[in-house]
Amino acid sequence: MRDVAAAAGVSLKTVSRVVNNEPGVTGAVRERVQAAAERLDYRHNLAASNLRRSGSRTGVIGVLVQDVANSYSAGLLRALEDAMRVHDVMLVAGSLDETTARERAMVTNLISRRVDGLVIVPASPRQDYLEPEIRAGLPIIFADRAPRGIDTDSVIVDNALGAYQAVDHLLARGHRRIAVLTDSASIATADERVRGARAAFAKHGLELPGDLLVRGHADQQGAAATVHRLRELPDPPTAIFAGRNAISKGTLQALAERGERESVAVVGFDDFPMADLLQVTVIRQDVAKLGALVAARLLERIAGDTTPPIRIVLPPTLIPRGSGEIPPPAA
Repeated sequence: MRDVAAAAGVSLKTVSRVVNNEPGVTGAVRERVQAAAERLDYRHNLAASNLRRSGSRTGVIGVLVQDVANSYSAGLLRALEDAMRVHDVMLVAGSLDETTARERAMVTNLISRRVDGLVIVPASPRQDYLEPEIRAGLPIIFADRAPRGIDTDSVIVDNALGAYQAVDHLLARGHRRIAVLTDSASIATADERVRGARAAFAKHGLELPGDLLVRGHADQQGAAATVHRLRELPDPPTAIFAGRNAISKGTLQALAERGERESVAVVGFDDFPMADLLQVTVIRQDVAKLGALVAARLLERIAGDTTPPIRIVLPPTLIPRGSGEIPPPAA
């Protein structure tokens, strides 16, 4: 900055005002400073500037999601980015791969880099290890999954309601042998979706068939293998509730391989790219709204809001497209 000031014939403070886009500098002087900065290949060190000018802020937040390659996670990241960009806040994102050790290591890494706050879609069963950071004033917002063991802000979707809607939709069309495929029971959202599925069966005076509840799917290939196995049962499922978008894709893959896309009903939790063209009935989460609410709450905390933590619960929406409306085979 001193080199730029000397080259432009202005004070160091004037250069500071120009590079920080502050008022008080005439157009001609601003242009002269900008020309000198370009000629000298000067790049403003925003991190250092933020640390000096805004109470040790860096203008960076950390975001930890299940998998940045997953369409749901990508949608959440984009919503956060759109909301933060107007505040000159950058995101540093990472994938947790549903691993507790990875979550804790990445949280430690981000905190050591002095991020202004954290957004976490947790993989760990409990998050009370974050209590020291919360006491120290680090803003932490949980997205998609509510925190366990600590009291802090969260924005989540009513997972039990979404699963209830999906299974009730299938039961109302006459299906009784409905397979429910979910993540591991250690993941809170998966457990909630099973609870919602059971509630739908109970509404109809039925129980979820024990041989058709399969937990622990980590990817599309695992879900496809399960669907192949279930369809080979003596009394196979006539409908499938797929508990997340990767499971939906695996379900569709297996049914296509078997030539059964038109004969087995499917409702998936989470929308995903091409689901509309594939005519897949889904439970849609408003990821854009969720991300916007998370960003707004985090910015309030960073600005100094010390009110008690809040939990925002968003309702999901059933989107019928065809796959969930396939009737069971005639007796």
